[in-house]
Amino acid sequence: MRTPSSSINPGIGRLAPSRVVRAIAVQPQWRVRDFRSRESFRVWMRAQLEHSRPHLAPDRPNLVVLTELNGLPLLLRGARMAQRAPTLDLALGLTIIKHGPATLYCAMRQRVSLPRALQLVLAPRLAADYLSVSRDLAREYGVYLLAGTAPLPHFVLQGSRLVVQGSQVYNQAVLISPEGELIGLADKVHLTTGEGPSGLDLSPGKLADLRVFATPAGELGIATSLDAFREDVITHLDAQGASVLLQPDANAGPWTGMEQEPPTGRNQPEAWLDSAWAAVQRARNIRYAVNPMVVGNLFDVAFDGQSAIVAKASQAPQLRSYVMTEPRAGFLALQPWVTQGTPEELRRAGLELAPRSGAVRENRYRTAVLAADLPLSAPIKSPLPLRPFEEAVNGYLLGRAALRQDPAVQTLGALWRLLGVGVLLTGARLVARRRKRGLVLTLLGASITVLGWF
Repeated sequence: MRTPSSSINPGIGRLAPSRVVRAIAVQPQWRVRDFRSRESFRVWMRAQLEHSRPHLAPDRPNLVVLTELNGLPLLLRGARMAQRAPTLDLALGLTIIKHGPATLYCAMRQRVSLPRALQLVLAPRLAADYLSVSRDLAREYGVYLLAGTAPLPHFVLQGSRLVVQGSQVYNQAVLISPEGELIGLADKVHLTTGEGPSGLDLSPGKLADLRVFATPAGELGIATSLDAFREDVITHLDAQGASVLLQPDANAGPWTGMEQEPPTGRNQPEAWLDSAWAAVQRARNIRYAVNPMVVGNLFDVAFDGQSAIVAKASQAPQLRSYVMTEPRAGFLALQPWVTQGTPEELRRAGLELAPRSGAVRENRYRTAVLAADLPLSAPIKSPLPLRPFEEAVNGYLLGRAALRQDPAVQTLGALWRLLGVGVLLTGARLVARRRKRGLVLTLLGASITVLGWF
């Protein structure tokens, strides 16, 4: 992560606060190399907290919000061939092949697609990577941390071990306290096309399961990406007394292009006003929203946007807005885009940022840390007890339970690699005897070996 730009706004308005919260939104850039190992992931995540450090307040709760699906590329950990793939789809395909027998076994046993099966197979490892890094950072920096989101199932406790419950995998947000304990989980309800059956095949969460989490950092409602655009989610969270809306985001597409989810036909920044900004202006209880957005070209997919911290218009009277939209009140902090210009110039700049554009501007996005003080009234909600699947995750965070791979999955993975070596050696022997099929077996064995080991 390059040294980011930063912005801070005191958030002073008409509200007579009984508490003030420092809210921080981090706009990082991601690259495939950040997910090659747990340690590289830790370095990338820690850099985001380190860049937030100058904005942390010593005398009030600090709330740091990270971006959507920042745990997704952990699926590629250890899959060296997949990490070198030219496209995201091919990278996922090569990862499925690397874990072929285990993925196929899970797909048949659970009756799910291969992408879903891969995520179920790797869930214990991915969860251990994601949760341990997020817990450690929340503790180290003493912050309330919305770690972002990751493709995770629900876990249940069996003795001192977490096991996957069912066959569902959610785009799941993880909220952790400064002590490293779980505050709560939130499953995204409204999925994009890329998250649906034709893509990652994630499972939609249930609207009724979305909760507001009462914390010293505010009554926090989580509306991941598209959820923040949907009236049913905002109404549901507002009715529960949410005071701060958290909208982690990963917008897959040029920021100055056209909107990608129905209804279509508008410029993307114009459509974005229907999420956090509109939710805060219209809601009764939601006073603020924190919307961090990840940027960067991941394989052949561009991710871009302008992170923002939003308030009621009366509390943020300065006129400003996203590019390609008219200035307006309601932004406490807003990350400028990479350039200014006419709509045509901005649209061209967005294409130049994209993968394989060949332009000087390719992948030269802007990173940022935004901060604002949020005056809040006295707490009106008591914390809710953790649900069973949250208790399981909290047990792991506190070191009371372990995340371990299914022994059957481990065995199948080992057999896959041994099969490749066996076929390779058999083919080599046949080649030595000048048998024609020996070359075919040698090539097949070499392919299985390379894919299984690399």
